Amino acid sequence: MHTSTVTKKGQIVIPAPLRRKLGFEQGIQVVVTEAEDGVVVRPLTEDTFARHAGLLKGDGKATQALLDDRQHDRSDEDRRS
Repeated sequence: MHTSTVTKKGQIVIPAPLRRKLGFEQGIQVVVTEAEDGVVVRPLTEDTFARHAGLLKGDGKATQALLDDRQHDRSDEDRRS
C-alpha cells in the first residue's frame, strides 16, 4: 500500500512504483472518475473514447445546432468588421 498527501491545489503524487507499473509517464493525460468507494484514475487513451462511444444516444441534432450557431457567430463578426 502506498500513501500520498493532497496539496492545497488538490494535487496528489502517484508513488513511483505505481506509475512504473501502470505506465504513467510524465505528461500523460488521465481520466479521473468517481467510484462507489473512492476515485479511479486511468490513462486517457483512444480506448477510453471507444468505451464511451454511444453512451449518450442522440440523432446529432445538438452537434448540428452548435455548428450552426458557431457559423452564425462568425457571420456576425464579419459584418462588424
